[in-house]
Amino acid sequence: MTAYEDSNIFARILRGEIPCKKVHEDDFTLAFHDIQPQTPIHVLVIPKGRYVSFEDFSAKASEAEIAGFFRALGKVARDLGTAEPGYRILANHGRDAHQEVPHFHMHLFAGQDLGRMIKPVGK
Repeated sequence: MTAYEDSNIFARILRGEIPCKKVHEDDFTLAFHDIQPQTPIHVLVIPKGRYVSFEDFSAKASEAEIAGFFRALGKVARDLGTAEPGYRILANHGRDAHQEVPHFHMHLFAGQDLGRMIKPVGK
């Protein structure tokens, strides 16, 4: 597993070195609008702890951090009004999934019909 890099953009946002358009913040989590949205609503939800990926987070985070993170993710979805029409959450892990920032994060996509999850094999 890659070591956590304190210079990654999310670490810098957490330290206040880079501004963000905040949606939610609590003891364990920060949620903010993506600067290059892929859908009308595209929010990033990140834990405040130093976790490279979901693999790292699920193995090392405390029960309180894990519960707090997922509760915050649900709260953000509800607060944005996406619960009824629907939303998608996505976490990329590693090279094959094109994880761009080495800090665990989940994307919340909403605001339009999101289509199929992935292209069917052989199509």
